Amino acid sequence: MQEKKPYKTGNPALNAKTFDQFEDQDQLRRGGHGSGVETGGRMTLQGTVGKCYILLLTTSLFAGFTMHYAGASPQAAMPLAIGGGLIGFILALVIIFKQRTAPVLSMFYAAFEGLFLGGVSARYEADFPGIVMQTIGLTAGIFLALLFAYSSKLVRPSENFKLGLIAATGGIALLYVFNMIMTFGFHMPIPMIHDSGPIGIGFSIVVVIIAAMNLVLDFDFIESGVERGAPKYMEWYSAFGLLVTLVWLYMEILRLISKARK
Repeated sequence: MQEKKPYKTGNPALNAKTFDQFEDQDQLRRGGHGSGVETGGRMTLQGTVGKCYILLLTTSLFAGFTMHYAGASPQAAMPLAIGGGLIGFILALVIIFKQRTAPVLSMFYAAFEGLFLGGVSARYEADFPGIVMQTIGLTAGIFLALLFAYSSKLVRPSENFKLGLIAATGGIALLYVFNMIMTFGFHMPIPMIHDSGPIGIGFSIVVVIIAAMNLVLDFDFIESGVERGAPKYMEWYSAFGLLVTLVWLYMEILRLISKARK
């Protein structure tokens, strides 16, 4: 039997223990202790790609609707952005802890994230005309370039690479949480990282690189799921995890371009 490689990722939705339950169930089935818990087929690459397209299209449609609704007044879309962001965050937590809900809830997550992205994008577009198309182009370009590099085996994440990226991603997450506490609790945001000076722009460049590298781990997660025979609903879950990374990457590129254009 082919040895199954250990899996690590910095994406909270695609964590290291995701496949453990499926391997345990597969061992029980092979050992004759049941007919297997999972039904409905196995995860495939083609199926996962299809789900990714569906979620991306859903997010894009709702984002476009929100920007159109905002029109010349970006403030009009802020309630949709705030509500979409909060509900999307709650749905993401439910999906992460209850992966079987992914075929249903991931569509709702994509829709509410679309409202969030549309509202935020409308606000940035009002201040920096043309920034949204620049951000979409860069996000799509980075995604396609890394997908080509991974599928061509030009880029393969080593264990040290995964560990380093996980640590960097976790560090950024803690920094953002601390910044939120300082901002809303004490009205003292972390200085310089949000500025348009060299330190602020340099920080954003580093975060964009880390977010982009997480796409490589997401591709590796999807490949591992197919190899390990994950159940069919993991196609939706994997697509959801990839969307989480793309939303993060989009937001970081949006911040970076806005800093540079200041």
